[in-house]
Amino acid sequence: MAETEHITVADTSAGPGGMEDPGLSVDIPVVELLTGRGFITGKSGSGKSNTASVVAEKLLDNGFGLLIVDIDGEYYGLKEEYEILHVGGDEECDIQVTEEHAGKIASLALEQNVPIILDVSSFLDEDEAESLLTEVAKQLFAKAKKQKQPFLMLVEECHEWIPEQGSMGEVGKMLIKIGKRGRKHGLGIVGISQRPADVKKDYITQCDWLVWHRLTWNNDTKVVGRILDSQYADAVEDLDDGEAFMMTDWAEQVRRVQFHRKQTFDAGATPGLDDFERPELKSVSEDLVSELETISEEKQATENRIKELREELDKKNSRIAELETELQDARDLQRMAEQFTDALLGHVEGANPGRTAKDEMRRTREWQQGEAEPAADSTGPAADADAEAASSEAADDTEPDTTSGGGFGDAFSAFADDGVAMNGGSESTNGSAASAGEGPDDAATNGENPSGEPTQGSSDAALEAALAAVAEDDSAADTEADGESNESDADRPAVVRDIEGDIADLEDKTRRMLAYYREHGPGTPLNAHFSAGGSGDRTAAYARNRTLRLRGLVEHVGRGKYDYRLAALVREEHDGDIDDATAANYAAQIERAVLQPAD
Repeated sequence: MAETEHITVADTSAGPGGMEDPGLSVDIPVVELLTGRGFITGKSGSGKSNTASVVAEKLLDNGFGLLIVDIDGEYYGLKEEYEILHVGGDEECDIQVTEEHAGKIASLALEQNVPIILDVSSFLDEDEAESLLTEVAKQLFAKAKKQKQPFLMLVEECHEWIPEQGSMGEVGKMLIKIGKRGRKHGLGIVGISQRPADVKKDYITQCDWLVWHRLTWNNDTKVVGRILDSQYADAVEDLDDGEAFMMTDWAEQVRRVQFHRKQTFDAGATPGLDDFERPELKSVSEDLVSELETISEEKQATENRIKELREELDKKNSRIAELETELQDARDLQRMAEQFTDALLGHVEGANPGRTAKDEMRRTREWQQGEAEPAADSTGPAADADAEAASSEAADDTEPDTTSGGGFGDAFSAFADDGVAMNGGSESTNGSAASAGEGPDDAATNGENPSGEPTQGSSDAALEAALAAVAEDDSAADTEADGESNESDADRPAVVRDIEGDIADLEDKTRRMLAYYREHGPGTPLNAHFSAGGSGDRTAAYARNRTLRLRGLVEHVGRGKYDYRLAALVREEHDGDIDDATAANYAAQIERAVLQPAD
């Protein structure tokens, strides 16, 4: 770094508020410039950006570090003469950066003394630009505390970040912090604005040096009058381009000065009719860019990985939903199978009073598998001779014996012959012992009895006989249940009894989940499952919750929560012709009968 103590940026000029000796050099102490607080203002076209560029050029000529916050994309012209790193949000920059690059940008600026243009004008998303600037300012302040190296941060259009009116965002708060506390760490700041009336006065009044270019708006000239004097408030309206009133703490006077013209390409000049040719700009070291590119590559890799994980999560969630549906379908099939089995068992128990239903089912399975002889009608043990005699009598009888175990076998085989898939769709072989309704003898497997005569009754007739017997048993059971029911049950509508029966048929944990919703109101399936004694497993919780939802006992109420709706269900299934009080009364009766409180 050069040992220059002052830089020359302007000459004194004549005119109102000027000095008696125009043409004198105007110098700025480098330490005051790098570590202090400055403010440059003036209306558009008055020369304020030229003044800022002159200050930047003089610092770069002497090897001092700085970071320029470019809000209009007008400072890249410095690259015509200087190797300065231009970072931002589009391809015009040396490299595109995001908030993740903030730490490295601050490190390059302070630790490696790399001059940087932070071009926030190239970001389409203003929030993204503000987040980047906020983080860069934080990193600069943090590193300056440790580095203790004079460094200047130059901020264009500072009224957008530190406004006089309205709330101030995180960027403004950080810039104010640098203005108040940065000096003791060696970190200086210069704010540039075309509207001094819109800049927070707390910042302006704390500045060590101020430059006032031409201003014509009444609110802005009033600021000049309050800070300088009323005579300058009038004179500031007539300043020429590049001319300004300069007030500094070290000179302790206001001087009328003419700033020098910048030496590099004026990228911020207002376009005219004449064509202009963009000069060849200097490139920065590939090593600097590669360090930032590494961060970009790591960020891209992270984003790609996050995208992959999200896609995997979506797939797994979809699979979970499919499995929950399959699980519920399987339970529905299981329930249907259990109802059918109960009906057949009821028929067997009625037809064989001396034999339990389980014994009958076991012997029938053994018979079909060729592991046992068909059961005799007798309830006690029989000798082989008696079994042969019984078989002979059955062959000569003209009517099928529907009271024997063979009757159940006929019904079972007829059910299989009609195409109903048992045990996951295993095939029924024509001519098997079950389809013949006899034992495992060769004659029986061919559909004939031992005497060579065809068996009495077809499989269809056997099925009809079995189903008729089942219906008769069910009718008798219903009659008995009706006889035992009390008057209040008889008075209740059938739909209410149906709902009560459906709740009673629920598995214990599912019913306890319903009780949880009743007692606690809206809740998540995971909480309900855990309260019901479950492990809180997501798949199990949502599978049981789906059973409740499909039956209409709970409903989704938003944010992943479900709520209890038994009274509403009673009214819906009663075709809505009962009032809320009656529906609530019926719901209360159902709850007392089948719904126990959750633990």
